[in-house]
Amino acid sequence: MMIRTLTFFLLTGIVLLSLGSCKKEDQREIDQELIEAFILEHQLDADSTSSGLYYVIDEPGSSEHPTINDVVTVNYQGFFINGPVFDQGFDVTFGLNQVIAGWQEGIPLFGKGGKGLLIIPSHLGYGDRAKAGIPANSILVFEIHLIDF
Repeated sequence: MMIRTLTFFLLTGIVLLSLGSCKKEDQREIDQELIEAFILEHQLDADSTSSGLYYVIDEPGSSEHPTINDVVTVNYQGFFINGPVFDQGFDVTFGLNQVIAGWQEGIPLFGKGGKGLLIIPSHLGYGDRAKAGIPANSILVFEIHLIDF
């Protein structure tokens, strides 16, 4: 466990040192390496989509799934891959078409009542823009519970 932790932080440090002059394609590769290290470190059984979104379904929920045009109610906690929580909400309701691309793609993977994890690369989050305490090029991790839609 200690070796994996050291490996994760060493890889993270090396990757972060190279961030100064990277292009968008390079950022996607960096994100993927960091996400894969996070998944390995936390021994997650994660799947991915073609866009680079990673997800873990802990409880699938019902067979009903929301679409981009639905209004959803969720409980969530958002944190960075290195641990700090940056946001959380309980019984939060919003139009799915009003949130980051990672949520637009990831929330419909859950049925009503479903729970799991979304690991969102920066290009499906806020990209190269900083946003209210979230640095540019941040990988975002969300624990999600889809209450209703």
